Amino acid sequence: MVAAAATSAFFPATTSSSSYSSKKPENLDTRGISLSKKPSSSSGGLKVKANAQAPPKINGTTVNFPQSTDDEAVTTPPPRTFINQLPDWSVLLTAITAMFLAAEKQWTLLDWKPRRPDMLVDPFGLGRIVQDGFVFTQNFSIRSYEIGADRTASIESLMNHLQETALNHVKVAGLLGDGFGSTPEMSSRDLIWVVTKMQVLVDRYPSWGDVVQVDTWVSSSGKNGMRRDWLVRDSNTGETLARASSVWVMMNKITRRLSKIPEEVRREITPYFRECAPIVEEDGRKLPKLDDSTANYVRSGLTPRWNDLDINQHVNNVKYIGWILEGAPLSFLENHELSGMILEYRKECGIDNVLQSLTAVCNDATGLAQDGGKVECAHLLRLESGPEIIRGRTTWRPKHANNSGTLDQIPAENN
Repeated sequence: MVAAAATSAFFPATTSSSSYSSKKPENLDTRGISLSKKPSSSSGGLKVKANAQAPPKINGTTVNFPQSTDDEAVTTPPPRTFINQLPDWSVLLTAITAMFLAAEKQWTLLDWKPRRPDMLVDPFGLGRIVQDGFVFTQNFSIRSYEIGADRTASIESLMNHLQETALNHVKVAGLLGDGFGSTPEMSSRDLIWVVTKMQVLVDRYPSWGDVVQVDTWVSSSGKNGMRRDWLVRDSNTGETLARASSVWVMMNKITRRLSKIPEEVRREITPYFRECAPIVEEDGRKLPKLDDSTANYVRSGLTPRWNDLDINQHVNNVKYIGWILEGAPLSFLENHELSGMILEYRKECGIDNVLQSLTAVCNDATGLAQDGGKVECAHLLRLESGPEIIRGRTTWRPKHANNSGTLDQIPAENN
């Protein structure tokens, strides 16, 4: 009996009194196989359904749902309501997102060049050009790795900020070519900028977490030079922290010889020149030449590392400052801080060079007392083979008010 019931559930027989044989079960698998045979005069026809199920029952009563005939697919769409008439918002959102991503990619790859002074705004967050297109300004947050033993930013950190703003100025102005600050016309002629003189005055060193604002601009310097000035201020109070002025000339990166400014390059950069006096009054005193007999301290065996080179394959000018300071004794550095320096760059330095750093104290005890305890030193950075790299002069002040800065703190003997 059970077998008969199961058989009848999968292979129901057609009768004249039942209409279920002509109806499609509710859970019919559409992958089922329908076998039809034309009705004969004696049997009335046989239809076989695969994966069919018995009609559902509710409280013992069989429930029949209206179905289409066996030989036709169910194509009646669901009734239209307010819900299924709404658009597919997920598809619309996906399309909008794709449009924004494509626009962002195109904007990033765009060779952005300003057309008017009021358009000189950096879209990449590197700073902006102000004052009718002549001054570039950028903010820096002093990071923990930029401070030294004095809990303030080192002179190298400040110099790196100056260099960064100079390059970003050229980039935002749309003049950056394939080189370290070179313009497109310079790059096509294998020309690069090299610094010949740098003068820096530091009133106060910022501390960790301070935000400094660096302003920079360029001017002409003689017939074949360019002067770049910087002003460093506290972005919150406007207090002046440091000022710097530098002179740059062009050099052929293939021959390593100085070059005149080509007219095509001059037309390219002259519109950005701001004719004004240097922000630091030039110290016209001649820098002394040191040797082993006139130097108080000599540090030998200084060698460049690979990471000290810039993309022009010579030592970055900021690295020279660290080598100069290594010529001073530790006892001097512990009690004084650098307040000013003048550097004259005479020759570039490569990865295979070995250098010496020479330092001499220029003040005597009388001069220190009259100048508030300040100390002045002369410096020479040279190759061990003889040629000079940099001549310099630095000014130092006591780190604390109760520090008299006397010569007793500075050993006079040679190392």
